Amino acid sequence: MVKTGTFEEFLATGSIDINITFIVLALLVAATLSFILGKIYIRYGKSLSNRRKFTGNFILLAMTTTLIITIVKSSLALSLGLVGALSIVRFRSAIKEPEELSFLFLCIAIGVGCGAGQLLITTVSFFVISLFLWTRHFSTEKENHQNLHLIISGKNISLKKIVEIAKKNSLAATLKRFDKTETGELEVSLIVDFKSFNCIEKTKKELENLSKSIRISYLDKSGI
Repeated sequence: MVKTGTFEEFLATGSIDINITFIVLALLVAATLSFILGKIYIRYGKSLSNRRKFTGNFILLAMTTTLIITIVKSSLALSLGLVGALSIVRFRSAIKEPEELSFLFLCIAIGVGCGAGQLLITTVSFFVISLFLWTRHFSTEKENHQNLHLIISGKNISLKKIVEIAKKNSLAATLKRFDKTETGELEVSLIVDFKSFNCIEKTKKELENLSKSIRISYLDKSGI
């Protein structure tokens, strides 16, 4: 009976003493760090998706994680209940690029660190990671001169032909994304380094000869 009572006390939720000043400070730190993370992702991220729209979730995700960790960290029963609750959650939005998932994990890490009361360690670690991202950006820019996103979409077009034309008329061409819909429409995204405007015009004309339905967009890599 003694062992049973002890185990029940161990699992008991009881009253959780949460310092209001601490939780407000933790939420503010999480919001600040996730806001800065969003700015870093917009400026230095390499994803082809709408980075500005994607970062709109960072602050909410970090603050929500902070609140959850603050509440459950003092109770094993609440922690086990959280695991059961999260097991029924299903995310319908597909993560198409690994970089998006990496930044989401970093956002969650900020929330976990702040919720656990490790504000200093979380802040220092965040700025070390930010320094790495900043260094990676400029070292990558020095290694290659790719500065345009070439987005091509349409029906009855060949991926092989598109890549061949892009590589023939540029210094370098890298395939970043390739999607094909149920209707047979192809969408291809490449990062291309053109030597001159004439090369861009030549590429455009050769691509237009592939299909009448083809749509071509050139985007500045740093502007997305």
